[in-house]
Amino acid sequence: MKIAVIGTGYVGLVSGVCFSEFGFYVTCVDKNTDKIAKLQQHIMPIYEPGLEQLVENNRKSGRLSFTTDLSQAVSQSDIVVIAVGTPANYTDGMPDLTAFNAAVREVAKSLQSYTLVVNKSTVPIGTHRNLARIIAQENPNADFDVASNPEFLREGTAIKDFMSPDRIVVGVDSKRALDRLNRLYEPICLNGAKIIFTTFESAEMIKYASNSLLAARIAFINEMADLCEKTGANIRDVSRGIGLDHRIGSKFLQAGPGYGGSCFPKDTLALRQIARNAGTPSKLVEATIDSNDARKAGMATKIIKAADNDVN
Repeated sequence: MKIAVIGTGYVGLVSGVCFSEFGFYVTCVDKNTDKIAKLQQHIMPIYEPGLEQLVENNRKSGRLSFTTDLSQAVSQSDIVVIAVGTPANYTDGMPDLTAFNAAVREVAKSLQSYTLVVNKSTVPIGTHRNLARIIAQENPNADFDVASNPEFLREGTAIKDFMSPDRIVVGVDSKRALDRLNRLYEPICLNGAKIIFTTFESAEMIKYASNSLLAARIAFINEMADLCEKTGANIRDVSRGIGLDHRIGSKFLQAGPGYGGSCFPKDTLALRQIARNAGTPSKLVEATIDSNDARKAGMATKIIKAADNDVN
């Protein structure tokens, strides 16, 4: 199969390179001409262990290429993967879908034969049904299906996470789409990876709920660290004692300055607003956000205290 990946950010580049490693022919597309030119010269826009070597190997094999020509790449592909940024907006924290919707419209106009449009961008619940409507409006003759396929990549272990995932989550509503996705992920499913097929809405929700729950664990253990400091307990011992319970596990139970990065802050903010819009506010998610904000401010206070109140 031939695959076009729209967007060469962290998710798009890693996904495209890994799909080419599976043996598919992949074209990674980006409007940023400088980024594409550098990728063609083997200059990576991000650092990820093993990525540069995979790019070099698959470019030499002829399975991986980079271009700014979206129309040509899409028209020749069996699967189009959308992986453009959806940053939080400044008003309510909901994802800004401007770039996403623009990419969808451009993809729609370029569809030729039957194509599966797979989205890996993090988007609010209900987006994929609207995605299908946009494509149908832009190209009434298009023969296509859409699928939600959220990513769960961690910086530093993204290639391993893609090749050996805990699970592959896919939201579909047609057998054609299901069959094509089974074929797409067959190489890693043969190695034991589990693929979960569900509705669009459930796949969208799994992404937000997963990240928000992990963020809540971080906020919880940081609150316990504050309590330990007041009571004389040792947070490392407490974390280990909690984590050895097989029902809980040890991951995301290390005390620190609070969560950050590109996913947890924007996904918790988005889920908070999604819940509010649905009329079912999530007190746990809201408390997680508040607790993390307080933790970051608290770290500044600790630094000032350690410097005897003289940070100059």
